[in-house]
Amino acid sequence: MPLRGYGLLKGKAIGSQNGGGENHHFHVLVVDDELRHRVAVNVTSSIPPSDLLYFVDEDFNHPIIEELIALPFGFLDLESKPGGMALDYIRGEIFDPSKMRPLPSDLPGPNNDLNDLIHKYIATAIEMEKSAIYAFGQRWGPDGERDVYFGFKPGSGIHNIHMNQGNSEAWEKDDGVYQDGGLLIHLPDEDQWVSIFLAFQSQCFQTDDRTGHCIDESPRSRD
Repeated sequence: MPLRGYGLLKGKAIGSQNGGGENHHFHVLVVDDELRHRVAVNVTSSIPPSDLLYFVDEDFNHPIIEELIALPFGFLDLESKPGGMALDYIRGEIFDPSKMRPLPSDLPGPNNDLNDLIHKYIATAIEMEKSAIYAFGQRWGPDGERDVYFGFKPGSGIHNIHMNQGNSEAWEKDDGVYQDGGLLIHLPDEDQWVSIFLAFQSQCFQTDDRTGHCIDESPRSRD
């Protein structure tokens, strides 16, 4: 069945933590007008090939921007249907998924892996007072637990910040259309919007228009 709690978190980034080892996510600490949240962004896959596919646009320009700017800080539930703000990598024409390329999560040296790439933009957003990030994905919380990475309470956050259709069999239950994740970053001091879109190599890019399941003839990985 499709994801429950799909939506969009808008807030101000104030901290981050790289993924590594058994931690498969890059974590961003975000505040809105009332709560703190953790945005958990996958940087590696537990299903081979482990390197994620990514696409970054440092000059993101799309009609959705006007709607995003008008939103207050906080989490907004989104309907998984065309014509709104819900993302769909295949049907939504928000970017060209054929431009996605694999990138390892953690390599020796600077500016050469997925952790470095995400950190570059998040660090700028943290330093910029009026910046905002927009995380599309699946919400969890608020709950009674303390966040295990940043220590705030109640725990709250958003994950599945990646394509959420065409999954391999183990995750096929999460398939759906117009429920893809992604990260948009507004850097107003530089008059810049950055978009980051992610997918697993085990996912396919031809999916059923109703279920989001992989169409059998479609390959499940890209070069």
